Amino acid sequence: MISVLVVDDDFMVARLHSSVVAREEGFEVAGIASTGKDALRAVEATRPDLVLLDIYLPDMTGLEVLRRLREGGSEDLDVIVISAARDLDTLRTALRGGVFHYLVKPFEIESLQQRLREYAVHRAELDDLTEVGQDDVDRVFRAGAVVRSGVGLPKGISPETTDLVLQALEAADEDGLSATECAESTGLSRSSTRRYLEHLVSVGKAEMRPRYGAAGRPERRYRLR
Repeated sequence: MISVLVVDDDFMVARLHSSVVAREEGFEVAGIASTGKDALRAVEATRPDLVLLDIYLPDMTGLEVLRRLREGGSEDLDVIVISAARDLDTLRTALRGGVFHYLVKPFEIESLQQRLREYAVHRAELDDLTEVGQDDVDRVFRAGAVVRSGVGLPKGISPETTDLVLQALEAADEDGLSATECAESTGLSRSSTRRYLEHLVSVGKAEMRPRYGAAGRPERRYRLR
């Protein structure tokens, strides 16, 4: 089980996030903290795997909590920041602190569910590794913070749907998928699927290869790089 500490000064928000965690298979709630000091004490007492950390706390910022955690020997503790803070300095500091993800309030509950599932997959991938090769490194970092957080994504491209298309490509064989096949796999429209596939090609996450048939235009096939 993946244990999660929820840190938020809003009691109702903390309860909501805790209920999302509790409903996710393979997750359990280690505790709830409403202040930075309580968060630090709870980490020490419960040793969670993951912290859902708000930035705006009454006694110190979530960034200060993150800094103290890292300096206090909790380098292996994973953190997902959940905050209304949108300024670039906060984002940069969070990234330097090694956060797994950064969710900007307000957001749909499905976004939190998706991040938890991504985290579970990430942990499973790391646990399965023994002797690490470059392909393993690329796979682990493929779904890294930049892709998942949506930082730098073009207008109309969401991180959740990007992940969905990436997962479809990851499950495909060496021949990859056509836009139509990917649309059938993800439940998206063909036009939306092609837009996401072309985006993944443009950022170097996927590649497109034409497959020539007996007649007509070559079929575009997409696969992970």
